[in-house]
Amino acid sequence: MEPSLTTNQKIVLQALEASEQPLGAYNILFNIEKKGIKSPQQVYRALDKLIEIGAVHKIESLNSYIACKHKDCKARESTSFLICQECQKVYEVHENDLSDKFLKLSQKSNFKYSTHNLEIFGICGLCN
Repeated sequence: MEPSLTTNQKIVLQALEASEQPLGAYNILFNIEKKGIKSPQQVYRALDKLIEIGAVHKIESLNSYIACKHKDCKARESTSFLICQECQKVYEVHENDLSDKFLKLSQKSNFKYSTHNLEIFGICGLCN
């Protein structure tokens, strides 16, 4: 069942879905001001909820956000991305066994794994 979104959440999600690049909160605000969202707090509240439901992911190293392209994404806490250093395009890694691999790796070091946010940088096929 699809969670119902507020008007602000829908507007923020649409802005991210329309973008080819990850967007920072202030870039989102600039793009949607004409739609009635006037403050960064409104954007951040919408982003928090969209992240919570798995519709949006935060790219920590870029301090920006992308809309999730995977239907029924399970990556609400553990995320993995490939980030092109040339064009800044972000590709979400949709491998279901990464968490299992990190769990096993952690256990070898007597470490209790909980979540991960993996960002791998390189050059995409379009820029290569």
